Amino acid sequence: MLMVSGIPYDSEEARGIAGAITAIMTGIAYKTSAEMASVLGAFPRYEDNKEHMMKVMRNHRLAAYDADEFEGLSLKPQGIQSKYCPDYLLKAACKAWDDAVEMGEKFGYRNAQATVIAPTGTIGLVMDCDTTGVEPDFALVKFKKLSGGGYFKIINQSVPSALKHLGYSQKESDAIIKYATGSASFAGAPHINHQTLSEKGFIADEIKKLDAAALTAFEVGFIFNKYSLGEECLQRLGFTEEEYNNGEWSMLEALGFTDEQIEETNNYVCGTMMLEGAPGLKDEHLPVFDCANRCGPKGQRYIHAHGHIRMMGATQPFISGAISKTINLPYEAKVEEIADAYYLSWQLGLKANALYRDGSKLSQPLSNKSDKKKKSDDSQQTTDDSKSTVDSGLSTVDNSSNIVDMGKLTVEELLDEVTKRVQASPDTKLKRKLASIVERRALPAKRRGFTQKAKINGQAIFLRTGEYSDGTLGEIFVDMAKEGATMRSMMNCFAISISIGMQYGVPLEEFVDKFAFTRFDPSGFVEHPNIKSTTSIVDFILRV
Repeated sequence: MLMVSGIPYDSEEARGIAGAITAIMTGIAYKTSAEMASVLGAFPRYEDNKEHMMKVMRNHRLAAYDADEFEGLSLKPQGIQSKYCPDYLLKAACKAWDDAVEMGEKFGYRNAQATVIAPTGTIGLVMDCDTTGVEPDFALVKFKKLSGGGYFKIINQSVPSALKHLGYSQKESDAIIKYATGSASFAGAPHINHQTLSEKGFIADEIKKLDAAALTAFEVGFIFNKYSLGEECLQRLGFTEEEYNNGEWSMLEALGFTDEQIEETNNYVCGTMMLEGAPGLKDEHLPVFDCANRCGPKGQRYIHAHGHIRMMGATQPFISGAISKTINLPYEAKVEEIADAYYLSWQLGLKANALYRDGSKLSQPLSNKSDKKKKSDDSQQTTDDSKSTVDSGLSTVDNSSNIVDMGKLTVEELLDEVTKRVQASPDTKLKRKLASIVERRALPAKRRGFTQKAKINGQAIFLRTGEYSDGTLGEIFVDMAKEGATMRSMMNCFAISISIGMQYGVPLEEFVDKFAFTRFDPSGFVEHPNIKSTTSIVDFILRV
């Protein structure tokens, strides 16, 4: 509502309006509660608590009036600042609380508490709300992770109305929105478009599939794969099964497009996901579109944590309970900033404070960017890391030891020499890495673990584990009573291969990344305390 009205979320005007609306809602709720009490009676033990209950109600009413009117009080309520609030809202808020207190003095109240502010996340999406509760938008373009796998692209629908309210023409508005959300089609895109794709060998049906996939894509790179185009298309274009099944492989790079060309096409098709730098958008209007997080991969603007807290401070005086709202902090937030957020929350009298630093959960439901990293940066970092690791391991050898000419050693002698030097190093991580390469870590004869029973679409499955003495996972077993011998044998072989891999030091995360969300039957709803749906048995096992 604030964005549509052209009012920044982090502003005195926004806080004045939000406080007045909240005051009206809760004031009318208590007035209605008093009307109910006149017929049904007040809540139990009301008479025992009448003095304190009425004191609370009068405090609510006091906060609804402009704070400047109470200069004689030693402790002023925060109140609604009249100079930042439309007069009709302020008068309605004051009247609502006058009526609530007046009727309460006569009849009492049916309800001890009447309101809280809830997040309404899921139902808010179903009702086509851009934001939920008293939250600002998470980002102008965001992606909701679905429980069954995949993503759903959500675009803020308030931006066109806000631009119209701020005086932009339809043509200017269309250009600004297209800058943020993209064209969702390769038609007319720079570098990677219908013409260049045809020249590369794509047929009309395949180009249609790419355009359809562009509607919900994070980035254009995610569209060019075997799932969108089919293996037949990739093989016709000359790509091998080994290439297109490799998660690190980029089809666009293989087709000859550069990183710069891919980025320009991505901005055109999928959009920049931000309004900063949009053609024709005035700088003074940027705060209207600020969100809880930076928008898009290159956005810089976002609402500071104090903006969230001050909005809560404006509405808390008129709420019976607390406010369920996320106070968003950027990924790089420091401990001191979190301490400041708690201190300001206490100063403003908030009843609850829920801080969330972006990226602090491994799998957060909403995100505004993909996890893709530049390959060149990764490979360079890996090279640098491995180089520094080897240097740290070998530089700790005593200088008085015999100098060995590595070039004259056989492979076996070279491995022995490296092993000796690493074992002489104090770097325990390096030693563990070497151990995982050259030897298998045996499980103890008597081992702990757990057995997990679950049902996948009615199919019973028993998953058992074996653990090392330090509690880390060393092996898994899978039992499926009602499946045929072939399926049972394949699952046993799968469990053995995963177990051997873990015993040789393959990180469990590698298996999870490879096998999670693999699709085949049986799949569907799961009877399990944490995992509610699965795309396959293998997906279920690795996610457990």
